[in-house]
Amino acid sequence: MFSVSENKGFRITFENGNTISVQWGPINYCDPTHPQGRNASWDEAMKSGTWEASSVEVAAWNEDGWHDFGCDTVAGWQSPAEVLKFMNFVANNELNVVKDDEDEDDESDDEPSQIEFNLDNFANLRGFATPPDGKRWPTDD
Repeated sequence: MFSVSENKGFRITFENGNTISVQWGPINYCDPTHPQGRNASWDEAMKSGTWEASSVEVAAWNEDGWHDFGCDTVAGWQSPAEVLKFMNFVANNELNVVKDDEDEDDESDDEPSQIEFNLDNFANLRGFATPPDGKRWPTDD
């Protein structure tokens, strides 16, 4: 099954039930070639006859959930070769699915989290070397 996504990407569902999504809109982790790039409005791709990018964002899922890339359920800034490699993986393998633990009785849910949010680390994991517009990340100072 093939699907188009708002003139900025596509989805393919394979015989094994896995679906891959390849997206390159202003809100995706990619490099659109539009003059405003990722700063374009979210619906700018729909206003264009052609919307292009030099890299794309990929994701995959099946009826059990989303594929886990290790730190997120999407992978950004992928090259054509990386997309092809991932597409072949999705078509021919079981996904590493993120399980929803809501229904499980986990005693650790009652404990306060010992993990401190690190905005710089979060930004680096999402592909941002610096904050948007060259601003500094907020600090607790």
